[in-house]
Amino acid sequence: MYKYLVFFDLDSTLFDANSKVNDEVADAMDEIRANGGLPVIATGRTLYEIPDTLAKTKINTVVASNGDYGMFENHELFHRVINPQTIDELIEFANQHGNSVTMLDQNGKGSSAHDHLLLDACARVHAPVPKLVKRDYWHDRPIDMMFVTNKDLDDVYISKFGDRLTFFRNSPFSIDIVDHNASKATGIKTLIEKANLKGIPTYAFGDGNNDIPMLDYVDHPVVMGNGLDNVKEHAEFVTTDNTNHGIVKGLKHFNLI
Repeated sequence: MYKYLVFFDLDSTLFDANSKVNDEVADAMDEIRANGGLPVIATGRTLYEIPDTLAKTKINTVVASNGDYGMFENHELFHRVINPQTIDELIEFANQHGNSVTMLDQNGKGSSAHDHLLLDACARVHAPVPKLVKRDYWHDRPIDMMFVTNKDLDDVYISKFGDRLTFFRNSPFSIDIVDHNASKATGIKTLIEKANLKGIPTYAFGDGNNDIPMLDYVDHPVVMGNGLDNVKEHAEFVTTDNTNHGIVKGLKHFNLI
């Protein structure tokens, strides 16, 4: 039985300025395990995007795709897939607004178009630009995460698809999209239930809008010093920036390492 669970967002949280895990953070994950805790990645990314992160941190438990996918000790626990017909409609709607849609599963990703906002979104998190794909791509694969490029059309997309999809503004260039009512909180709740981890104290580190449900769900929410101001309102403790020992300082604040 684990003594505590710690959930970590990746971009601008566990990651440094180059979207990598540094040695100090990797060592902290070892200390968590040595103290009887379980470090868990809780991210909008998919497993496809983070093999180096998993290897560096030795983490084997993940809530991915903003809560649509869960893995416990290297075994898949749950998987919510987005309806391909809904993706058809979303891409048609995005085309009308000059936006692209990028679709991800746990093994790859592809985009409906290459626009300048997609290039900016990928550059922001040091991710490769996805390949161009056609309709059979998302009809043949279990898509569990998407993002649509735009700067200010949140309400437009929510009004059109809010009864079937959930949207998180997660960068100036794009909005993350998951299955209806999914979030990091629903993913964590499902993970805890299915892995028989109930009753164990929970902690979480985050910085962005998609972290808010997770921060509100856990016992002890920590927000990075570089986090959004509105996200900091959900923190029990605000640590220093991700580039200024924020993970380690947050863990030490709660005597987890």
